[in-house]
Amino acid sequence: MNNSEMKLYKQEVFTGERALFKSDNLAIYDSIFEDGESPLKESKYISLYNSVFRWKYPLWYCDHIELNSCTLFETARAGIWYTDQITVKDTVIEAPKSFRRCSGVNLKNVNFPNAAETLWNCSHVNMENITAKGDYFAMNCSNINADNLTLTGNYSFDGAKNIEIHNSRLLSKDAFWNSENVVVFDSFISGEYLGWNSKNLTFINCTIESLQGLCYIDNLVMKNCKTLATNLAFEYSLCDVEIVNRVDSIKNPIGGVIRAESAGEVIMEPDKVDVDATKIIIGD
Repeated sequence: MNNSEMKLYKQEVFTGERALFKSDNLAIYDSIFEDGESPLKESKYISLYNSVFRWKYPLWYCDHIELNSCTLFETARAGIWYTDQITVKDTVIEAPKSFRRCSGVNLKNVNFPNAAETLWNCSHVNMENITAKGDYFAMNCSNINADNLTLTGNYSFDGAKNIEIHNSRLLSKDAFWNSENVVVFDSFISGEYLGWNSKNLTFINCTIESLQGLCYIDNLVMKNCKTLATNLAFEYSLCDVEIVNRVDSIKNPIGGVIRAESAGEVIMEPDKVDVDATKIIIGD
């Protein structure tokens, strides 16, 4: 933050629309933003500590923002849009539709209990120790790094690009649809139709449970992965796959190599795919 001529607010209650509109260099402690839309719209270099937002659109068109131990209640909907260089730590964001078209987003120890339509069209996002529940998380985002993300919600990372995820647990139907350049390490992913229509989707040391998952993928890579109750997998996918336990069924991959400890069923239909284009190795 820019400490020159910084103004301090402590234990204040702000009301009314645009209460601190277009502010610059503020440190706000133990304060409440009550009714009134857009209290900090078009502000920059703002640090907030242990403060509360109760109404809509608190941080739009802002730059260089810090939130520490803050709370955005459900009524602070669509709270952070068109804002760049924002750091949020040890905070609860109950409001849906937070973060839209933001860049330079750093999140650490943040809980999103109502994360519907959160992190849309954002870029350069770092997430550490995040819990989120809601559909359509991180749609059309780019350049994301996440470590210890616990996500419950369908259709996550749809259309996302350049994503790296570590040590996470994703319970998400239709995750990573239409995505590109995604690598997931040491994580658990559960959800139907995982990864359809994606390009360059990689799982390393992961456990996956998916009905008819991992299909229609251009360059699917799996290294040292496990599958649970995963069937009709790899249909029309180009594969480089290593599964260290049983896969329930494999259906019509279009090329590459698939290795598995065992397989319940292998379906290769010559009228639909070139059966010689894929090498399937079962067991030793």
